[in-house]
Amino acid sequence: MRIIITANNASIDAPFSPRFGRCAYLIVADTESGEWEALPNPASSASGGAGPMVVQFISQQNVEAVITGRYGPNAFTALQAAGLRGFVAKGRTVRDVLEKFKAGEAEEVFAATGEELHGGGRHR
Repeated sequence: MRIIITANNASIDAPFSPRFGRCAYLIVADTESGEWEALPNPASSASGGAGPMVVQFISQQNVEAVITGRYGPNAFTALQAAGLRGFVAKGRTVRDVLEKFKAGEAEEVFAATGEELHGGGRHR
């Protein structure tokens, strides 16, 4: 299975980023072959709508699922519309999160897991 994990830099050993729309990198990992690649998040500095923007980018990467720390309502709606599965996990590094996912320890979510954020702060 090809999945995306949110990261703070371009390495499988990068710190895991709990931020979906505003993470610095998206690590595409193949759970069977162990191959991975790092893609810069094109929505990380968007002034608004980063979650749906990153989902649009992700949907072009031939992946089945995304793992991050939280999904806002707009991001999760976009994820569902794209037919992608969403998971949440905790871990120090992307590699930690990948191993937890492979061990069945990542939680699949079926609704937003947090409030909508805007530009790095709470939207009011």
